[in-house]
Amino acid sequence: MRLDLVWVIYREDSVLAKLEAKNCIKELEALGAKVIQSVSSSNAALYKELSDLDAQLPDLAVVLGGDGTVLGAARHLSVHHVPILSFNVGGHLGFLTHDSRLLKKTSLWERLLKDAFAVEHRMMLEASVHWEDNNLSNLQVLNQTQLEAPSQLHLALNDFYMRSYRDEISPTCTLELEIDGEVVDQYRGDGLILATPTGSTGYSLATGGPILHPEIEAIIVSPISPMSLSSRSVVVPPSSRLIVRPLGGITRRVKLWKDGVSVALLEPGQFCAVRKSKDDAVMVWLEDSPSYYRSLTHKLHWAGSFMKDKNRL
Repeated sequence: MRLDLVWVIYREDSVLAKLEAKNCIKELEALGAKVIQSVSSSNAALYKELSDLDAQLPDLAVVLGGDGTVLGAARHLSVHHVPILSFNVGGHLGFLTHDSRLLKKTSLWERLLKDAFAVEHRMMLEASVHWEDNNLSNLQVLNQTQLEAPSQLHLALNDFYMRSYRDEISPTCTLELEIDGEVVDQYRGDGLILATPTGSTGYSLATGGPILHPEIEAIIVSPISPMSLSSRSVVVPPSSRLIVRPLGGITRRVKLWKDGVSVALLEPGQFCAVRKSKDDAVMVWLEDSPSYYRSLTHKLHWAGSFMKDKNRL
């Protein structure tokens, strides 16, 4: 991998992340790399500003923070196919990050220069909000979303979810799900999650959804606290075109969230169209063959008692 131009993006509210960013910049510049640093942000304007600083896109983006910091970077960098190398500095679980102790290894940047790493492409979702059009079927409208301005198209690496916009008055909502032009179900409860395999270990998992290996491309539909026992999570093919519309009057408006960031409010007569994005998040892993199962065992504390018993033998 070339390291002519590197972006270092760090978590804004973390003193430790800022300190590690300074160390990374010093080491990369010692190797002859040009480095541009910035704090993380959900604002796309920040990434446009970074791009405007140099006509050339970076060879690598080093992201220092937790999973939320990585999600924000992935949403903006995936369309440019910029590889992301992330470290858990000031974060929590860190499903998408390396251990920060790797930053102390003197061979870190040499490994990148010698291509001693693995690259993983993570599926993403895209969503757009539309008004109902009686002259076109919703599936026809959905197929035209690529023609829209990029500012109207939302991307997510983990998930999109819809919940009532005013929890203190109307905590529940009714959402109708349509898949490939066919109405599948009406969910009444706290909301609905549409997740990627990467997002299967996030909010979707907390609602009882399945865990999917990141190499299995699919979309997980998970209801949030449904009022019906028959409402269950379902996994659909990545080619599926999903439409979610809120049912009810003005008090039943719902808010659309992407990776935990609020992005839009769905009014009566509108619907949200979701499908697989044409762009993937490009993740750099410092292991030649990273083990997803080892990550799950570590992050979710699987087989904890078994491993303790094994160590006693």
